[in-house]
Amino acid sequence: MTKDKRLILITLMLGTSMAAIDSSIVNVSLPVIRTHFNADVQNVQWVVTAYMISFCLFIPLTSWLKNRVGYFYLYTGCVTIFTIGSLLCSLSSSLEMLIIARVIQAIGGGAMSPTSLAILSDTFPKEERGSAIGWWGIGNVMGPALGPTLGGVLTHYFGWPSVFYINIPIGLLVLWMNFRYLGFLRNIPISKPKFDASGFVFFSLFIVAVQYATSTTSKTGIGSIEFITGLAACLISFALFLRSSKKPDALLDLSVFKSPTFNRAAIVVVIRSVALFGGMFFIPFLLQGQVGFSEVQSGLLMLPNALMMLVTRPFAGRMADKGLTRNISVAGIIIVATSFVFFSRIDPGTSIGFIIVSMMIRGLGMSLLVAPVSTALLNSVGPFQTATATSMNSLLQQLGGSIGIALSTVAHSYIYAYYENKHYTPNMAEHFALQWGFLITSFIIILALIPASKLPEKAILFRERKEMPM
Repeated sequence: MTKDKRLILITLMLGTSMAAIDSSIVNVSLPVIRTHFNADVQNVQWVVTAYMISFCLFIPLTSWLKNRVGYFYLYTGCVTIFTIGSLLCSLSSSLEMLIIARVIQAIGGGAMSPTSLAILSDTFPKEERGSAIGWWGIGNVMGPALGPTLGGVLTHYFGWPSVFYINIPIGLLVLWMNFRYLGFLRNIPISKPKFDASGFVFFSLFIVAVQYATSTTSKTGIGSIEFITGLAACLISFALFLRSSKKPDALLDLSVFKSPTFNRAAIVVVIRSVALFGGMFFIPFLLQGQVGFSEVQSGLLMLPNALMMLVTRPFAGRMADKGLTRNISVAGIIIVATSFVFFSRIDPGTSIGFIIVSMMIRGLGMSLLVAPVSTALLNSVGPFQTATATSMNSLLQQLGGSIGIALSTVAHSYIYAYYENKHYTPNMAEHFALQWGFLITSFIIILALIPASKLPEKAILFRERKEMPM
């Protein structure tokens, strides 16, 4: 890898990690934000969920914007809007204002990850792509891993607004590096494709309907008119979106799903995200609310997870380049599932050593699970479908994550109510709800073994590339 390519990679890593950190840095602060605004868990979850939903809404625009304004101005605009949104978050005086500011953040962050991954894929040849994705993934995955630790320290010493202030100097640095090292992207020709307005409307309705249907079940149940209405809206809007996608200049090129490998990798991404985002949402509530750690202590206890990922992530990328996609992914799934079983055993009497080991196991599993799957997904499509593939990768991850948080909140509410009706104390009911939540997460991620076991052992799929329409 040449020096110029390393600087390009570092620039993309910084921008991606800034957005990725923000997807988790606020998690440790949620109990503090909940107390500050006197909100319940169902309302405070929207600080995370609104960000993820908005992420999903703007990810599909990546391919169209790339063709319209080019990679350079798209990536620069994303970083700028994200930095402004971070400032507004830190100045929020109410929960509603904070949620709105998070949406603005997501407008910038939504296209940042798929855009940086597309730039990386177009810049690096396929024989170096797995290693490059492995290093890039340090920023993309280390962000969520380091986020809780950084968030805990900042919240404890400087208050919850500081978890958003931290993005401002990082954003300014990324903007400077964009102009210095990504200027060559200005030379890529641009076009003026027609915008698929109807497709975007149908897609947006689908995303909102999915979140509405899953979130209402905790309050009204699956037999309620609200849930049935939301489910019907999901099906209708999705059908209309599929119909709209068949026309020229569609919002998303769904022909990528003609690749069996792409489909299997995509299913793994969805299941992984449903389980991981949902399960990790409750870890701060477990460590702070049940075990009694402070924000700093709980954040530091998550640090071994990040350090393990830092050490093992490049190794996973090299293994992906060698074609060990299937075996590495299967091992990662099993290891991550085991870590959530360990999390379910944490209580006030658990030793710190046990918690650290559990975090390290999760970090190892995540390293093995992310880079090989992403490499298989990207290498299963043609070169003209790279932007679409990266958009779908980020979209499926965020959509799965928002569904996972909503489903985890629903499961938590039902389990808590069950034990409360059994006359357990609120503290015990909360503990059992969290414990079962981690076990359910472990079961969900085990389901990813089915598609993962059918991934190829060769990272570059020449035959599929030839068969794919361009």
